[in-house]
Amino acid sequence: MALLFLTALAVAFSGAMMPGPMLTYTIGQSLNNGPSAGLIITIGHALLELALIILIFLGFDVILQSNTAQTVIGLIGGALLIYMGASMIIDAAKNKIQININDTKSNSRNMILTGAVISAANPYFLLWWAVIGLGFLLQAYKSFGVGGVSLFYIGHISADFIWYGLISLIVGKTRRFINASIYRYIIIVLGGLLIFFGGGFIINAVKILFNLP
Repeated sequence: MALLFLTALAVAFSGAMMPGPMLTYTIGQSLNNGPSAGLIITIGHALLELALIILIFLGFDVILQSNTAQTVIGLIGGALLIYMGASMIIDAAKNKIQININDTKSNSRNMILTGAVISAANPYFLLWWAVIGLGFLLQAYKSFGVGGVSLFYIGHISADFIWYGLISLIVGKTRRFINASIYRYIIIVLGGLLIFFGGGFIINAVKILFNLP
């Protein structure tokens, strides 16, 4: 189960660390509200993901157990992971990764709500959970049942809290973001991990499709 937790952690880091509205908002709020802003914002994000996981298993538990669903999810999710990983590596190598800071100030309740709204409004967030997240949840459920799903969720949100909490602490205390060169190398490594996991998804799907051991 430790491997499941570490996998969830690594995959979540790859999404959390990419520039986007969540990271931009966190940096802006950290500049204005201090080093705790990232943790507060992530609460909203985590609550939305919990609700999404509950809905997935309330409505699709029977479907998720079919070989057809497992194959389709594995192939599509694997291909998407490989595409995302390759895009991260290419963008980082070409120095196309940029972060724009928004300096709008908010209170704690607004930051929690905004964290959830920003996530829900991001089409890539919904696509990730509909395909990639669903694939990981399926594997966790098959291996360890509800306990596996819970562990995956904990590992997933741990990455969000660690990353956004760290960024908020750095920005809130120093008024600066992480070194650009270091950040690019981290993105490249995480992109490679996504490609690795994507390949694993596709291999498992092919095994199921052809009934291989």
